[in-house]
Amino acid sequence: MQGVLTGFAVIAVVIAVGYVLGLRGHLGPQGREVLTKLAFHVASPALLFTTLATADLSVVFSSRLLVTALSTVAVAGVFVAVGVARGWGVGRTTIGALCSGYVNAGNLGIPIAVYVLGDASLVAPVLLFQLVLVTPVAVTILDLAGGGGEGPLWRRLLTPVRNPIALGSLAGVAVAASGLRVPGAVMDPLTLIGNMSVPAVLLAFGIGLCGSTMPLRGVERRPVLLAVVLKTVGQPAVAWALASGVFGLRGAHLLDVVVTSALPAAQNLYTYASTYRVGERLARDAVLVSTVVSVPVLVGVAAVLG
Repeated sequence: MQGVLTGFAVIAVVIAVGYVLGLRGHLGPQGREVLTKLAFHVASPALLFTTLATADLSVVFSSRLLVTALSTVAVAGVFVAVGVARGWGVGRTTIGALCSGYVNAGNLGIPIAVYVLGDASLVAPVLLFQLVLVTPVAVTILDLAGGGGEGPLWRRLLTPVRNPIALGSLAGVAVAASGLRVPGAVMDPLTLIGNMSVPAVLLAFGIGLCGSTMPLRGVERRPVLLAVVLKTVGQPAVAWALASGVFGLRGAHLLDVVVTSALPAAQNLYTYASTYRVGERLARDAVLVSTVVSVPVLVGVAAVLG
């Protein structure tokens, strides 16, 4: 328990440092963007590759991934049902369903997996599930709904598998499955680069908290509240019920599943909403509020199950 709280404390301190950097403008107006791109395109793929290349794939692809997938479908289904009943529209309902179950496995999932769960590879299957399966399905629905994304449909459907984090994860899985040993001359610099991922992500997140406008206002208030409740309470509750009641998970395995499901909505959902010009305020507010609410939820989960 003490180790879990220490992990959250470390994360909070680094985010606070990022917030101060943002307030004082030490990294300039592009500081957050540079850190985010560094983590997304270079550091996080390197971290996931080096972690998965030596991972036990029977642990990575286990019943825990199935629990996460089922809990995602469950809460997204609830939002879709409410959205249809309330007449929120296909595009807007799709964005809300994503905000209800698409976890921030990259930006916050990796730091939490490293410092709280002790293994970055625990978020890799979730990343792959979301990037390779959930995202193409959502993009297809948004296209059919007339969202107006740019470029041909086939190219947008291939976007997830061109994602650097997905490629890093897939490459690591391929190496582990082949049984090959990566030479130290290759692995050592990748490990060094991967070590930048967690601090870069947390500093960028802290900077991003500066100047945020007040959420939960206007016509999107109810969809946002529904998405946040489903994301921060509903999904981890469903994951706990499935993991403990159906799959019989206990101890660290149960903690891994519930913590992963309790992560807030992913920040890239706002990118999808902006691209298709639908549910932008819904995505922005749901990501922000779920991120704030997820902190006490994650601490509580760690206290009960840790």
